[in-house]
Amino acid sequence: MEHLVVHDHIEFRESAMHASRIISDGKCGKKCVWLLFSDGTSVSLTPDKNKSRNKGGKGKKKQVFEAYMSSEEVSAGLKRGELIQGPLRINPKKYHEAFIPSPDGTRDLFLDGVAARNRALNGDIVVVKVLPRDQWKVGPLRAHLFLYGGFLAPVQVMKSDTDGEGSSEQESGTDRAGAPAGSKVTCSSADVIVEAQYSDGEEEQTHTDALATRVEKMNIKTLGMACIRVVYIMEQKHSRAATGFLRFLSDKNFAMFSPMDHRVPRVNVPLADCPEDFPTRPGDYTNTLFVCRITDWPDDSTFAEGQLLKSLGMAGEIEPETEGILTDYDVDFSDFSDEVLQCLPQDLPWIISPEELLKRRDLREECIFTIDPSTARDLDDALSCRLLPDGNFEVGVHIADVSYFVQEGSALDLIASRRATSVYLVQKVIPMLPRLLCEELCSLNPMTDRLTFSVIWKLTPEGKILSEWFGRSMIRSCVKLSYDHAQSMIDSPDTLLDPKVLPPCDPKHPVDEIHRAVVDLHRLAQKLRAQRFQGGALRLDQLKLAFTLDRETGMPQGCYIYQYRDSNKLVEEFMLLANMAVAHQVYRSFPQQALLRRHPPPQAKLVDDLMEFCDQMGLNLDFSSAGALHRSLHETLGMDEYSSARKEVLTHMCSRPMQMAVYYCTGVLKEEALFRHYALNVPFYTHFTSPIRRYADVLVHRLLATSLGECSGVSDDIQKQASHCNDKKTASKRVQELSCELFFSVFVKECGPLESEAMVMGVLDQSFDVLVLRYGVQKRIYCNVSLENFHFTKVGKKPELTLVWAPDDSDSRCVQQITIFTLVEVLLQADEIPTKYTAVLKHPCEAGAAESDFQLNRRP
Repeated sequence: MEHLVVHDHIEFRESAMHASRIISDGKCGKKCVWLLFSDGTSVSLTPDKNKSRNKGGKGKKKQVFEAYMSSEEVSAGLKRGELIQGPLRINPKKYHEAFIPSPDGTRDLFLDGVAARNRALNGDIVVVKVLPRDQWKVGPLRAHLFLYGGFLAPVQVMKSDTDGEGSSEQESGTDRAGAPAGSKVTCSSADVIVEAQYSDGEEEQTHTDALATRVEKMNIKTLGMACIRVVYIMEQKHSRAATGFLRFLSDKNFAMFSPMDHRVPRVNVPLADCPEDFPTRPGDYTNTLFVCRITDWPDDSTFAEGQLLKSLGMAGEIEPETEGILTDYDVDFSDFSDEVLQCLPQDLPWIISPEELLKRRDLREECIFTIDPSTARDLDDALSCRLLPDGNFEVGVHIADVSYFVQEGSALDLIASRRATSVYLVQKVIPMLPRLLCEELCSLNPMTDRLTFSVIWKLTPEGKILSEWFGRSMIRSCVKLSYDHAQSMIDSPDTLLDPKVLPPCDPKHPVDEIHRAVVDLHRLAQKLRAQRFQGGALRLDQLKLAFTLDRETGMPQGCYIYQYRDSNKLVEEFMLLANMAVAHQVYRSFPQQALLRRHPPPQAKLVDDLMEFCDQMGLNLDFSSAGALHRSLHETLGMDEYSSARKEVLTHMCSRPMQMAVYYCTGVLKEEALFRHYALNVPFYTHFTSPIRRYADVLVHRLLATSLGECSGVSDDIQKQASHCNDKKTASKRVQELSCELFFSVFVKECGPLESEAMVMGVLDQSFDVLVLRYGVQKRIYCNVSLENFHFTKVGKKPELTLVWAPDDSDSRCVQQITIFTLVEVLLQADEIPTKYTAVLKHPCEAGAAESDFQLNRRP
């Protein structure tokens, strides 16, 4: 059986095991071979030499993981600068590779193997020590993988925040309504992984300089990838729950649980937790998804111990898979408790009291309206625009006053703070707040009195701010416009829409008044947007996939790339303006306690790698600042189809070095220079405009109210709340991406195979990565198609694959050169594994590609 043992890092997941197989277990402390049978049973075989090696140690297990340091040792080591603290990121494609950011934030430190992680899971805050240099990764690992590894390099893709801070924000571009069946829904592009890097408290600031100096002395910048090992878990951010499959083990009183997330270890669960007939009929559960929680992970085993919590249903079905995703990322999707619901007004329909009205600016007679996706139900922002006699404009942004209903310290506040964000899936939304609040009491529904927080400016026609006002208000929206309605008005500024194509409007405000306000807002937004980008802002828009769902089944029946239009930009521009204005206001009032949002500069090492790559490819991109990068991306590339595709690929590449924007308390950071938002290129920024779906906005509303003398006291745990909001926002974004991937894989299975043009993003020795242009997804294509042979070379430093296709019916063969930016034709088709699909390269002759596009050389 020795010949069955393969490389330790090769693993076949149980989710893929639908037939009998023989595999090598790379997670065991020793190499094991597993025989897996179609009825669900499995047997582990250990080679004889391993048995003989263990003789004499009977009853004693070899320690796999180091013992953790004591808290006292860790505290002292951090103070001396001998240890480093940070959030752990595990590569989802290669679970044995993990990273934490260096103290200065310019690069990553590397953990090689499961043992180095020492039982820490993705997202945990860990303390690490740097290993001796002879155990470091040799050479410029990151540069090599960045240039030649494509998007599946062993670092998670870092990209700037997408809430209007460098790319499209949900409130201005995507369907945040949760998409009922029959609607069109949008989500981020598949295969994009986001992980925030951020300071987790004051202690890190106290020692950052010392740690950065120590790392610099280690010469990490010049020697490539420093290796580290976890010595302590400061905080278990990971829930320790996972979704996966059960496998029966003969002659054992436990079963093996294999998580779908490769970053989580396999878990031994008692047979008593399993279904009653599982031991006798394990094959019945081969494709059943279960939820398991890790309860212990001994230091002498690579297998954890755990408890089976529940069965979800069959793998490959949308609802069980969705619940599995929510479980893996610790999203609370349970019903709100009676205690929470008791915090809401009980006398319905709810009416604003005269006493409350006296405290607010009454704007109910103003022409105020919402612009949202057509299916949106949580309408938390509205706009107004009125031409003044002096030729200037009064423009208002009116945000639902959620903090009026969510009283600090209440049961409702506690659950909102724990959830921290609504989670938007393709087919539904997991709300942060009860639906009575989201869709009724706080939602700015048309022709209904609603409580709001307003920012009102006096603007010149050129977009210059002459004055601004903050305060609590009451509005009565006159109409609920969709982005399509607003876009039609923008496209035809001199032609009124037929009232029949619009939703019901308040008769006090005729269609022409609403039409004029939308057009004026658009023109002002164009001025503001031009000023922002002239001032050095950066926007990295990536292709976003949208779905059309069947009304009855909820299954995807169509998909397309979402178009970000002027109506989206209009809303986004004024939301940005409001967020920036409120950031200045709360920071002026509370310089030590303001909750703001910063976007750190991109990681320097990755920027250097990208600059080197662009130089090699003859691309003239300027990375000196956010604005310079934006201008070079949008002004130096051509407008033809090939240049547009290349721009999409470059946008993905430029997103990799970007760090996530994060919430923070101003008192934690010592220097104002650290407050800056890199993508927006502004000194202060926060989130104020979406309190129905983001708890951070609720906190900012409270700070703003206190700054205006309408509330008393400021929370003393702003940084702790900011850190939690960061965690939940990161998880929410990943869940949204996985939901999109799930629906697209189902779409491929139901409607595929799908053909599309694709552009090469990265080249490896036996595969290459592509951006599928029709659908905005990224896939890896392996050289296992109908090839006669292939070989990998480097021309200078540029990687290149030469594919020699087997002769076709015309008795000729084709040679195809694959380099970065090569256009190819691909076929997306369903995989054997549920919810997975593969990309296959089409034969260039079948694709009918031109020689200039595909660099083909035909040979007789």
